[in-house]
Amino acid sequence: MVLFAGQGDARRALELLWRTPVTREKRPGPKPALTIDEIVDAAVAIADEEGMPALSMRAVGQRLGRSGMSLYTYVPNKSELVDLMYDHVHGELNGDYGLDQGWRPAVRAWAGDLWSFYQRHPWLLQVSQVRPVLGPNEYAVVETVARILTETSLPARTLLRVVGTLFHFVRGAAQTVAESRQAAAATGLSNEDWWAVRSAVVPEVVPDFARRYPTIVALGQADTFRPEEGVPYLESQAAETFRVGLATILDGVEAAMARGPGEP
Repeated sequence: MVLFAGQGDARRALELLWRTPVTREKRPGPKPALTIDEIVDAAVAIADEEGMPALSMRAVGQRLGRSGMSLYTYVPNKSELVDLMYDHVHGELNGDYGLDQGWRPAVRAWAGDLWSFYQRHPWLLQVSQVRPVLGPNEYAVVETVARILTETSLPARTLLRVVGTLFHFVRGAAQTVAESRQAAAATGLSNEDWWAVRSAVVPEVVPDFARRYPTIVALGQADTFRPEEGVPYLESQAAETFRVGLATILDGVEAAMARGPGEP
C-alpha cells in the first residue's frame, strides 16, 4: 500500500502543518476539547502498534475517548492526518551534528539515525516521497544533511543529487527490514524457513542452476557473512548492506571531491 501526501486542500493542509494561526468567525460554545498534537500523537501510536491499515478517524477517536466524527473539527480528513503524522515524527530526528571530525562522520551519524528512525516507524515507508508533505520537520531533516554536505564544496547540482541518493538508499535499506518483518507476521513462516524450503527445491527444479548463473553461485559460496547473534538473518544482512553501501556512497562523494568542479 502506497500513500500519497498532499491529497487535501493545499492551503488548509499547509496551515495545519505549519500551525499557522487562522482567523475564523467566533462562535458561541465550549472551547475545543482536543489539540491537533493530541490527535496526531494518538494516530502515530496506532500506526506504530498496528500499522497503517488500522488507522482511521474512528480508531483515533476511540483512543482519545471521542467519536471519529468529532475529529473533523480539527483535521479535515484522513489524508491531512497522515501528512501531520509524517511531519510530526520527523521532529524526533537530530538537527545538529558536529563537524569537528569532518563531514563524513556527520553524514554517517545522520544516516544511522534515519535508519533507526524508520525501524521505529515502519509505516513511514508506505508514504511516497514523490510528493513531499512540505512540513517544517521534513524540511529540517533535508536541511540538516544538505548543510553537512556543503562542507564537501561539491557544486549544487551534484550535492543535491547526493542528498537524494542518501535518502533513497537509507529508505530502501530500511524497507528490507520492514518487509521481512511483515512477511513473517503475515504468513506465519519465518524468512529462514521460507528460504530453507525453496533453496532445497531449486536444484531439483533447475538442475543446471550453477551453470546458468555461475557468478551468483560463486559469490554466494565465497561470501563469509554470518548473521549477528539473535538477529534474524535478513535483518542482519540488511544492516550490513546498509553499512557497506553507505561507506561506498561516501567513498563516491570523496572521489567527486577529488575530481573537482565539472560534470558529475
